[in-house]
Amino acid sequence: MGVAALIRQRLGECSPAERRVARTLLAAYPSAGLGTVAALAERAEVSAPTVLRFLARLGFGGYPEFQRALRDELAERETSPLSAYRAAERTGSPPEGALPRAAATLPEAVAGTLAELPQGELDAAVRLFADQQSRVTAAGGRFSGLLAHYLVLHLMQVRGGSRLLPATPVERTDMLVDVGRRDLFALFDFRRYEEPTLALAREVTARGAKVVLFTDRWLSPVAGLAEVVLPSRVESPSPYDSFVPALALVETLVAAVIDRLGPVAGTRLKAMEAAQQTYGSA
Repeated sequence: MGVAALIRQRLGECSPAERRVARTLLAAYPSAGLGTVAALAERAEVSAPTVLRFLARLGFGGYPEFQRALRDELAERETSPLSAYRAAERTGSPPEGALPRAAATLPEAVAGTLAELPQGELDAAVRLFADQQSRVTAAGGRFSGLLAHYLVLHLMQVRGGSRLLPATPVERTDMLVDVGRRDLFALFDFRRYEEPTLALAREVTARGAKVVLFTDRWLSPVAGLAEVVLPSRVESPSPYDSFVPALALVETLVAAVIDRLGPVAGTRLKAMEAAQQTYGSA
């Protein structure tokens, strides 16, 4: 588990002063933790001993150990498919082949993702997505946009009021100009985080919308703006990060939303099936 995910997991255990430290770190992660103890304490408006107590609660032996963990994460966050490929070249091709690697890697990554997911975060996400008064918009990056589309297709079926952020500027502008407090954004942002996703999160939260972030264990910069953060592992048998764990997380969320909606989801599915019969070939 990354440092930011650990902070969010322990947030409920903290004193009010320690929570100020946590929120200061998450709002400018990881740069807020790379200065001095005094600078972090001043930024959070707490004492230096409060910062150290907070880090001890997280399991760190001191500020230097905490900063080493942050620097290690920074290096991992910048890993690209090319750098992973070159690293594999230096160490030599694994002898066992792709199929055994996948069989060893992917089930563990899915199980770890679900085991490490804070129940409170999942419950909060389910409440938000099951609220039919909200209007859901999903968006992702070059690859993670596929997950955003997958989520929207399911939400269309079980609750309605869900859409994918358009790619064309005119349609996107038309959608975003009316964003307000009843809007919920599902944003997908994984390492080598995309600046447009962060810019979108800043804009919509400034207008009162809520954000549920799907990200990796290092946490996208969007985490500081999100109402809920749902991290997943990305271990893969190839140089590319895997979205298999994230897909499992999306399907878990959909299942939980259906459970919360109860008969409402069944009624919506029935109506969608009938509409498909009427309009599907049009």
